[in-house]
Parts: sequence; C-alpha cells; structure tokens
Amino acid sequence: MTDISHQELEDINKRYHELIASQQTLLLSTASANSVPDISYAPFVRDDAGVFYIYISEMACHTANLRDNPQASILFIRPESESPQLFARERAVLSCSASEINRNDAIYAEQVQALQDKFGEVVSVLRSLPDFHLFALRPENGRYVIGFGRAFVINMADGSLRHI
Repeated sequence: MTDISHQELEDINKRYHELIASQQTLLLSTASANSVPDISYAPFVRDDAGVFYIYISEMACHTANLRDNPQASILFIRPESESPQLFARERAVLSCSASEINRNDAIYAEQVQALQDKFGEVVSVLRSLPDFHLFALRPENGRYVIGFGRAFVINMADGSLRHI
C-alpha cells in the first residue's frame, strides 16, 4: 500500500494513540554498560508532553541498565487474543532517552502521585522504600505497525504518522 488518504492516515493515527492509551504497562528493553540486553516491563504514567514515567526498583536489572546506559526501547503491542495475524500484530516501538528524576525535584512528587492515582495504594508502599527510583523515558523516534506493509514513522514532535 503506497497511497494512503488523509482520512485513512487520521484513522490510523487515532488507532496508534488508542493503543498506547489502552495500556497500563510498557515493555522495556534496556542494555547494560557492556551491551547485555534485558527485557522487562513496568507500569507507567504519561504526561501531556508524551514523556513516560516508570517507578522501578534498583534490584531489577533495568534500573542499573538505565543508569549505566540511558537509552531504552519501549513496546506497546496488541494482545494476541485481539490479533487476527500473529506475524503482524499491531505495535508501537519507541526509542527513548532515559533520565532518573531526583526525589527533590517537583516533578518527582507530581509523577509519583500520578502513579499512585492510577495504580492505588501499592505506590504509597513503594514510595516508602529507598530502592525505588523514578525514571523519565522521552521518546526520540518510533514506529507504528498495523500489518504487513503498513508501517509508519512516528513524528515525536506532534504525534503524527508518515507511511514508510
């Protein structure tokens, strides 16, 4: 498919945003300082600027990885049970820069409260533990795939899509 109408592109863009909005966790791919890959997941909140915030334990590999190598890929994927073709599941992959948010920063309290509002009292318990850290994942580029030959580059500045 090479020509996509403006209306179809708008509909696909809406699907992309709905996919992310339908998720409460993200799949997180990180690499250690010596390039050993690791994949995990984390619950998240997202701010109006499109930055994802995760609250993670330093006992998890991904925390050390993000500190040593502040790049990550995050994946949002349609569940298998909702996918007619498992070789071409709907998915968005975002490459992100990562930064740890200091507990003294105003954004720390704001985003941890947003996590607590979304996920409940478990976050209140996690807040009291010294090994939990807040990270911001800022998407730098991404791709959205909805099927065979239906891949799009995501414009991180405005969330729009361009067919590849």
